[in-house]
Amino acid sequence: MATFKDFRNNVKPNWCPGCGDFSVQAAIQRAAANVGLEPESLAVVSGIGCSGRISGYINSYGFHGIHGRSLPIAQGVKMANRDLTVIASGGDGDGFAIGMGHTIHAIRRNVNITYIVMDNQIYGLTKGQTSPRSAAGFKTKSTPQGSIEQAISPMEMALTAGATFVAQSFSTDLKDLTALIEAGIKHDGFSLINVFSPCVTYNKVNTYDWFKENLTKLSDVEGYDHSSREMAMQTLMKHSGLVTGLIYQDTERKSYQELLSGYSETPLSQADLQLDQAHFDKLAAEFM
Repeated sequence: MATFKDFRNNVKPNWCPGCGDFSVQAAIQRAAANVGLEPESLAVVSGIGCSGRISGYINSYGFHGIHGRSLPIAQGVKMANRDLTVIASGGDGDGFAIGMGHTIHAIRRNVNITYIVMDNQIYGLTKGQTSPRSAAGFKTKSTPQGSIEQAISPMEMALTAGATFVAQSFSTDLKDLTALIEAGIKHDGFSLINVFSPCVTYNKVNTYDWFKENLTKLSDVEGYDHSSREMAMQTLMKHSGLVTGLIYQDTERKSYQELLSGYSETPLSQADLQLDQAHFDKLAAEFM
C-alpha cells in the first residue's frame, strides 16, 4: 500500500516561501495515501497560475493544461478511464474567471472528479492583479484606486448550480484540509473544495492573520447540518462566505457516470478500437 512518501517526486516546488499551496500539495498527497490510492491510480490535472504547477510536483499521472481548462481535461480523463481517481486543480483566477463556464457546467453535470481551488484573491503568477475573488476596494497594479467590482462568492455559486459536494478549508489547517480531500475523493459525484491559500508576495490584505481572525469553522456552529442546502446558503451569507469545513453534501443524486448509458467499463486504451471498412462505410452513410 502506498504511503505519503510514494506520492512525492524529485521535482522541488518553486512557490514563494510561505505560499499556502505547499500545504495543499501535502494534503493531496496525504489524502491519496489515506484512501488507499497508488500513484498510478491518481491523475492530477491543473490549469495556469502559481497553483498550476502542482500537477508536476506530485508523483502520479499529471497534466498541466491551459488557462481555465483543467476541468474539461479532467472530465475527459475520467470519462476515458473510470478506474482513475481524478483531481483537477487551479487558482481562483483559473476557475472563477476564464474557466468559470467550465466550472459551472462541471458542477451541474456532477462528473465524479474532485476540483481543488487554491484561492488567494489575486493573480500571483502575473505579479499581482485583481482576480474575481478580490474584494471591492482592493488595490493592485490593475486597480490602483481600488477595485469597483464585487467579488464572486464561489460557494454560493456552487450551491445554486446544483453542486453535490461543497467544502472550504484554510491552508494552515492541514488535518482538516486532508480530511475534506479524502471525503471529496470518496464522494460519488463532483466535489468542489475551495482552499484559502494566501499569497505572501502580492496580497498584503488577505494574509494568514486576516484569515485566522475572520474564518468560522462550521464544526463550531451549533446544529449545523451539511445535508441542508438551505442552511448551507444561509450560513454562507451570514458569514460572508468565510467558513471552513464541509458546507454541503448530497449523497442521493447520481453521478454523471451512473446516468450515462454505455459508459465504458474498461479504459479506452484497452478497448478494441479497430474499425473495419464496412463499419466505417456504414457510419459515413448516415451523414450523406
